[in-house]
Amino acid sequence: MNVTDAVNARKSVRAFRDDPVDDELIAQLLTTASRAPSGGNVQPWRIYVVNGDSMTRFREFLIDRPVEPLAYEIYPSPLIEPHRSSRYKVGEDMYATLGIERDDKPGRLAQFAKNLDFFGAPAAIFCFFDRSMGPPQWSDLGMFLQTFMLLAQEAGVDTCAQEAWAVYEDAVSEFVGASSDLRIFCGVAIGHGDTQAPINTLVTAREPLEVFATFV
Repeated sequence: MNVTDAVNARKSVRAFRDDPVDDELIAQLLTTASRAPSGGNVQPWRIYVVNGDSMTRFREFLIDRPVEPLAYEIYPSPLIEPHRSSRYKVGEDMYATLGIERDDKPGRLAQFAKNLDFFGAPAAIFCFFDRSMGPPQWSDLGMFLQTFMLLAQEAGVDTCAQEAWAVYEDAVSEFVGASSDLRIFCGVAIGHGDTQAPINTLVTAREPLEVFATFV
């Protein structure tokens, strides 16, 4: 699989089979992903892997843990156009694949709660970075994550990056043993997507080139 194929094949998978993913493969993907660029070669990412027994223990650990204040604002308020409409559309399209109506709040909440089970994935990583880091290092971490997810796609492994874990920073930090100097950015569910799950048929739209690019 070349890079273009991996980019076009990658998507956020939200229903996984329980087939295991080897620690050795995850280690290989993380090692190669660390070749991602970062300003000044700072390499701000700090990664914690949850897999196998630790995934079982983490799921048990999270039971009855209260939701925490957001570790950071995931979206600006207000979210301006056209970005607001784009976010709204992907939500509506996702719930449509599940037959969940707009006014079905319990159904929508139940689907959101699956974020906190990694959508059934057998493995995951949590991505942290030092609290002293600024916006450029957030960008660096994004490049690391994209590299990791494309490498996973090449290896036949599906992923879903999840900023939803910003509501459990303290709990995740406690479980993985992250120091108070580190802040969470996201989790990434890792596994093999359930091809029979309707939600995995969702293909999100992209703006045409002329909307986001200007040739001067």
